[in-house]
Amino acid sequence: MRSSGAADPTGSAHAELATHSGYARRVTVLRDELAALPADEPVRLTKRTSNLFRPRARAGAGLDVSAFDHVLSVDPVARTADVEGMVTYEQLVDATLPHGLMPLVVPQLKTITLGGAVTGLGIESSSFRAGMPHESVLEMDILTGDGDIVTATPDGEHSDLFLAFPNSYGTLGYALRLRIELAPVRPYVRLEHVRFSDQRAFFDRLTRACLDREADFVDGTVFSPSELYLTLASLEGEPDRVSDYTWLDIYYRSIRERPVDHLPIRDYLWRWDTDWFWCSRALGAQHRLVRLLAGPRLLRSDVYWRVVNTVRRHGLLARFSRVLGRPERESVMQDVEVPIDRAGRFLSFLHREIPLSPIWICPLRQRDDRRWPLYELDPGELYVNFGFWGTVPLTGGEAQGSHNRRVEDVVTALGGRKSLYSESFFDPDTFWQLYNGSAYRAVKQRYDPRGRLLDLYAKCVQAR
Repeated sequence: MRSSGAADPTGSAHAELATHSGYARRVTVLRDELAALPADEPVRLTKRTSNLFRPRARAGAGLDVSAFDHVLSVDPVARTADVEGMVTYEQLVDATLPHGLMPLVVPQLKTITLGGAVTGLGIESSSFRAGMPHESVLEMDILTGDGDIVTATPDGEHSDLFLAFPNSYGTLGYALRLRIELAPVRPYVRLEHVRFSDQRAFFDRLTRACLDREADFVDGTVFSPSELYLTLASLEGEPDRVSDYTWLDIYYRSIRERPVDHLPIRDYLWRWDTDWFWCSRALGAQHRLVRLLAGPRLLRSDVYWRVVNTVRRHGLLARFSRVLGRPERESVMQDVEVPIDRAGRFLSFLHREIPLSPIWICPLRQRDDRRWPLYELDPGELYVNFGFWGTVPLTGGEAQGSHNRRVEDVVTALGGRKSLYSESFFDPDTFWQLYNGSAYRAVKQRYDPRGRLLDLYAKCVQAR
């Protein structure tokens, strides 16, 4: 096995940082563990948390990267941070906010890791101006399937790996260290929830707000075809009154109740985590007594995820439906991007065929004209992310997966893109056409020629 770049403490520009932090020692241990794994078995990452909503095969050979959970440094002058790949955004935000800084994009859930957001994509209400998390990465140390550790940058020797890493889901390598840009923030956020009864007016206003940079953060919540809210949030100093949605009160309900609201910046960043957007209601966690007894420590997305994963693993939902004589239900957990001029058509489709409410709306635009080959968006286009999560009934002989397949077909027909964190049903030809199979195979051959890491289709569609 070979190494290059920041993983070599004697030859790296980051040697002092690596030695001081213990990063170099953790790299050495990990490489030894990789070398000890059976050469004829696929290598899978073992980790304590996950935010994936698709089946995962039991790992044969597991590579434990849990030790890579350190924020190595925060540079308030350069506005950068060096962070190991298993650092959660909760850890990262807690390290940067004391400096008056935040990551350019903070995905909604606390236990999403930086490495996971970069290799598996992420989005939030700053994405209309800051793009996705991978667009603020300056360099990465990546452990490849071939056992190398390379430092990848946008214009260096390993630029092909740097650009193909987003949406590769660990099939090209694992990010051990990332250097990212940070943005200045103020202590509080003012939120204005603007109601619309017409979706065309809603999307027109959303477009104008993004193009004119009317706010620092923009997202929306759709409760019904005639009840849509655009949330315009701006950084500010200390207000007279501040709300608290970390325990008894529920953020998404406040959107309907408070046209203007104020939150501390940390609470704003995690406003969706306390109730997993609104999905905590399916677990009974929105009842006042349950919240009172649970306390803020248990009202968080990773707790809900463990409950749902147990239910899913043991097929409890299907059993309950059979016992109660109810139709079988299909899990629909999706995030998709659709160009703004077709967003209304997609929303109408959801209302008509996928009976889930509310629906999250988040505008997205790339920061520059750089091409990310495995998840290509038009750099000049404003997109709308639709997030919709829940279960829908299967009726009239519908098979499991029928709703998800319909979503994929409509998104593709509208020129959109679908995130791969949830179940996917694409056939191989369609999948590789959408996610640039030729570019993927070229990078895969260079950095994992023996196929130690899973193939992207095998991992994200076949669930191997």
